[in-house]
Amino acid sequence: MVLKADRIAERLKNLSGSDDPLVITPQPNLEELGDSGSASVDLRLGTWFITLRQNRAAMLSMAEDDSLPKKGRPTRTQYVPFGEQYYLHPGQFVLGATMEWIRLPHDLAGYVVGKSSWGRRGLVIATAVGVHPGFSACLTLEITNLGQMPFAIMPGMSICQLFLHTTESTSQKTDRSSFIGKRRPTLGTIRPDPIACKLRQSAKSIE
Repeated sequence: MVLKADRIAERLKNLSGSDDPLVITPQPNLEELGDSGSASVDLRLGTWFITLRQNRAAMLSMAEDDSLPKKGRPTRTQYVPFGEQYYLHPGQFVLGATMEWIRLPHDLAGYVVGKSSWGRRGLVIATAVGVHPGFSACLTLEITNLGQMPFAIMPGMSICQLFLHTTESTSQKTDRSSFIGKRRPTLGTIRPDPIACKLRQSAKSIE
């Protein structure tokens, strides 16, 4: 069941009344959120960005454990302070992060989508993964300019929306991924699919 904004606001109010609370910091205006009638909460763009250095790797291969170069920095990290702009040119891709720190309890999961007002102009925002129960960090955002003109995006601007839904399970275990605790956007590691590797080896043995 997807939570409407009034239910999200209620859970954000009851931080002291739960040992497993929903947390969004900085906290949104709970009165406005509860009265919005929506089924999501808006999140804002943070100040850190990561881009791949194109001259560092000829390609990215899903067949390798990590096809990025072993020496040198394969990415470029940039800090953009509040009040300044980051220019995203047509066809360009960048990793950003939410300004808000998110903590989900064991009974909630979520997903993030870009705001339609930006998407209709060609700016597409997604997350690297779904937001699992127990997640606690700033969310990494995949931002792409599919339009014909450069975008000037600013830290602090409302850029995406978080949808939350309840989960059903008898287990109290929560997400323990490597993305937990991150405040900056995270590239992550490409790991080979074991089934795909076995199929590749089988195909080579037949040749």
